[in-house]
Amino acid sequence: MQTREITAKSILSRSGIDGITYCVNPYVGCSHACAYCYATFMKRFTGHREPWGSFVDVKVNASPLLEKQTRMAGAGTILLSSVTDPYQPAEARYRVTRGCLEVLAGRPFPVRILTKSPLVLRDLDLFKTFDNLSVGITITTDNDAVRKIFEPCAPPVKARIEALKRLHENGISTYAFIGPVLPMDPEVLAGKLRPHVDRVLIDKMNYPSKTKAVYRQVFDEWLDGFFVYEVIERLKRAFGPTDVECC
Repeated sequence: MQTREITAKSILSRSGIDGITYCVNPYVGCSHACAYCYATFMKRFTGHREPWGSFVDVKVNASPLLEKQTRMAGAGTILLSSVTDPYQPAEARYRVTRGCLEVLAGRPFPVRILTKSPLVLRDLDLFKTFDNLSVGITITTDNDAVRKIFEPCAPPVKARIEALKRLHENGISTYAFIGPVLPMDPEVLAGKLRPHVDRVLIDKMNYPSKTKAVYRQVFDEWLDGFFVYEVIERLKRAFGPTDVECC
């Protein structure tokens, strides 16, 4: 993993995501190396030639920059993060995400967090100081063997579910992002998540061309055909009265 420190020119970006006004991305790149990641387009702007998943740029000036930009920004919801994981392993050392949250804790912006990492639990104390904050964890399958194929460097499924459980037990608003839907037992996954989430977002594989080499012959039928839509319908039924939305 190649890690370098950079000075960002901007940290608060306008968002095109429904319900999200701004995005904060404390890092460029992500060490989870997920095969389906759409954020590989970032390489066009950063000059990186290394394979996606093998580099991380740390925006070391993120906190003071965010403090300055939020003073001038209009009202709106902020997402951490849209094209990186705010709690990837580099965060344990650099604490850039925590620094950004410390800035936002004193400002009237609703905050949404999305991560694959149990490292998010480190900041439970900070989350409790917010009036409007929710934490989501991406869980794409109930099968860790499948996770290892598509998300080779991301935390195990069990650890992510446990993180959701602890967040929920501590009174934090939680949601699960099941996207992209990978091979799974929908009823099993819903049963594990349902007690620990207030909301569920579901999305199919939107970039199958990125993962052809990974799932050819084995998962082709799941991700390109009818089966994935059947799985989504089964997920929706299995979550029952839980607030479920399909992206």
